[in-house]
Amino acid sequence: AGESETASPAPASRPPGKRRRRRGPPKKQEARASSAWWDGEGRRRGRRRARLRPPLPVSLPSPAPQWTPLLRCPRRGPPRTPRSLLPPPRSLSQNRLLDLKKGKTRNFFKTFSSSGYPGVSLNNGDFVNDKLLIDCGEDQDCVLGGIVALGKFDALHIGHRELAVHASKAGTPFLLSFVGMAEVLGWTYRPPIVAQCDRKRILSSWAPYCRDMVPLEYQVEFSKVRYLTPRQFVERLSKDLRIKGVVAGENYRFGYKASGDAAELVKLCEEFGLSAFIVRSVMDTAKRSHNGVAAAINSSDKGQVSSSRVRHALAMGDMEYVFELLGRKHRLVLTVDEGCCLERNKIILPNSCMLNMPPTEGLYENCDLVTGEYLGSCRVIMNSDTVVIEMKDENILSQNPIREVEQLSIEFG
Repeated sequence: AGESETASPAPASRPPGKRRRRRGPPKKQEARASSAWWDGEGRRRGRRRARLRPPLPVSLPSPAPQWTPLLRCPRRGPPRTPRSLLPPPRSLSQNRLLDLKKGKTRNFFKTFSSSGYPGVSLNNGDFVNDKLLIDCGEDQDCVLGGIVALGKFDALHIGHRELAVHASKAGTPFLLSFVGMAEVLGWTYRPPIVAQCDRKRILSSWAPYCRDMVPLEYQVEFSKVRYLTPRQFVERLSKDLRIKGVVAGENYRFGYKASGDAAELVKLCEEFGLSAFIVRSVMDTAKRSHNGVAAAINSSDKGQVSSSRVRHALAMGDMEYVFELLGRKHRLVLTVDEGCCLERNKIILPNSCMLNMPPTEGLYENCDLVTGEYLGSCRVIMNSDTVVIEMKDENILSQNPIREVEQLSIEFG
């Protein structure tokens, strides 16, 4: 009984399934673990988990973390050309700055950083070819120091000739006409009153009125000046073309949505050091009427000679009236192709050969047939699908090979 009282108490019961933890392995087991469970490179051998640390622990290299990079650094190498952050060039005529150097126009785009503040200005010379005149060279100096007459000049009538006459009194006369308005503004197509290939001949005939100087014509693509304000337009004439002055009719309108008139043109020319000559309109003294009804042209018609009156006269077939408005005979130019038919004294061509506006259908006497030179008198029958030319001299067609020429012209008497 005394031994039972002095004996150490029984150990507390362990939970089922849990092994008793050893305080430490014997020395022999420790030596065996250090030689068998670890190799020279610090890697474990065997399936059993090492419960004891080796006497000389070896530091294990920690593998690099496999993180997905948020940003990739560019490879080192030669610097690349920076990509432009600008959008494709658009019509930015409202923000155009002009350079005073000869023949150079500098346009600038405003760029913005990601924070919204304006950045640097970049020259868009490589983006847009912004020449004002067509077929005038890179320097645009073809009208340098001259007097420019402004207008459409589609008919080259006596009112247009008067502008050239006034321009010749102050210097070398030039015509500055605008083309492509119908396509840009969506107007219905109408054939030109004067064929493009015939314009130089008509301007040459104006030399006796212009101090023996032949006015030269240069064209401006309307899409390039459509959005220019009146001030910007005059500024471009002054700095880009470096002209001496302008001539315009009293009804002339210019600038975006025709916001500028003749009075503003004079004011702006004075500001930029240009001469301005405003010419009164040439009035239509004939005032023809057909079937007792006067010619109703348009709302802006005040009785002056205009291209609309010329078109109206052609539509009526009144060639005498057309002659009075143009100051010359109307010339219809036709191309000679495989559709041309030759008979004894007749030439028959389809209407598709016409290069400009013809008179209305009917018979026209006292006409002249011209190629490069005068061929002879004829009469012309205009039909809905053909043009019939009857020569008065039957021998003319046999003596002149018509099929070898490219164009024929009819002058209506």
